[in-house]
Amino acid sequence: MTFDWWTLGFQTVNVAVLVWLLQRFFWKPVSAMIQQRRSTVQGQLDDAAAKRKEATEALAGIAATRAGFAKEGEAIRTAAHAAAAKDSTAQREQASKAAAVLEATARAAIETDRSTAEAAASRRASDLAVDIAKHLAARLDGAAVQAAFLDWLVKAIGAMPEAARRLAGAEGATLEAVSATPIAAADQARYDAAIGQAFGSRPQITYRADPSLIAGLELRGANLAVSNSWRADLAQVLADLKR
Repeated sequence: MTFDWWTLGFQTVNVAVLVWLLQRFFWKPVSAMIQQRRSTVQGQLDDAAAKRKEATEALAGIAATRAGFAKEGEAIRTAAHAAAAKDSTAQREQASKAAAVLEATARAAIETDRSTAEAAASRRASDLAVDIAKHLAARLDGAAVQAAFLDWLVKAIGAMPEAARRLAGAEGATLEAVSATPIAAADQARYDAAIGQAFGSRPQITYRADPSLIAGLELRGANLAVSNSWRADLAQVLADLKR
């Protein structure tokens, strides 16, 4: 077997050319493409990692927001419960006050009605007593009635404290005798004497008739007021009945 150096040389050159061609037109572009693809993929991986990080942070923010919402919701529910309790208490207090006002109003109305009824009954009793007294006075002897009231007036003057009696009936004092019916001029001198004797002096006495007394003889002055009539007696009886 013979070895052909020329063939070996040509094959060596062919291999070298092939290697150069492959390196020139295949390996470098392919390597560049692989490097570019690797860079693209790495960029995508980096973007994905960044987006994953952003998503994680967003999820953490959402979780924190939800926790805040939960706390805020709990605070709102607590405040709502407190407000409801406060409103309920305020409503109860308002209802209690309104009930108290209604009760007071009702009591006042009842008291007013009772007072009105009592006043009406008192007026009716007073009117009835006056009517009865007038009928009785009309049936009595006028002179006898006047004499009785004059006697009672003298006794009332005698029962006064001495100092008050002297002050009221001092010499020159002016007194007014008021009777239910007019006192005749002929009888006035007798009245003057009886009243003057009771005072132990001579006061000046004028006479006047007042039918509202029903029956009686009252004596009035600057320092004196003797109520001696059926009107005064009826007023006292009504006052006692009210008490």
